Amino acid sequence: VCLGPGASTSVILTVSLVQVILCGVWLGTSPPFPYREMASEPSQVTVRCHEGSRAAFSYVLGYLGLLAGGTFLVAFFARGLPDAFNETKFLTFSMLLFCSVWVAFLPLYHSARGKATVAVEIFSILASTAGLLCGIFLPKCYIILLRPEWNTPARLKS
Repeated sequence: VCLGPGASTSVILTVSLVQVILCGVWLGTSPPFPYREMASEPSQVTVRCHEGSRAAFSYVLGYLGLLAGGTFLVAFFARGLPDAFNETKFLTFSMLLFCSVWVAFLPLYHSARGKATVAVEIFSILASTAGLLCGIFLPKCYIILLRPEWNTPARLKS
């Protein structure tokens, strides 16, 4: 299926609008709020964020997971396209790493208590971001900085 030049813009606007609506419904009906937890560490009071409506929070996260999975599938199916510098291979690898980190995040997050919860969140955010940046931009930097002879219109068309 061949999509027109405006298809990517309309897809991005549509999925972003759905995300804004989901978040708006969640924040409008049952927003997150801070609460004091005394069970995880008996000698300390920990201020944590309660997500408000667990169902709305799950829908928001599930939709983000659906978008990540969809992006991975599109990149996976496009990886075999003929091209001298096929960027979809790098995008597929980056999305595979991103999805792997967040699938591993869920059980780790639910089993962590206290200060370890924040460490799991930070590590997951940093690992997924580093994977996306390294998988997508390092090959480009390699070509631009170390192999400038590959970065010509004639080479890209072959």
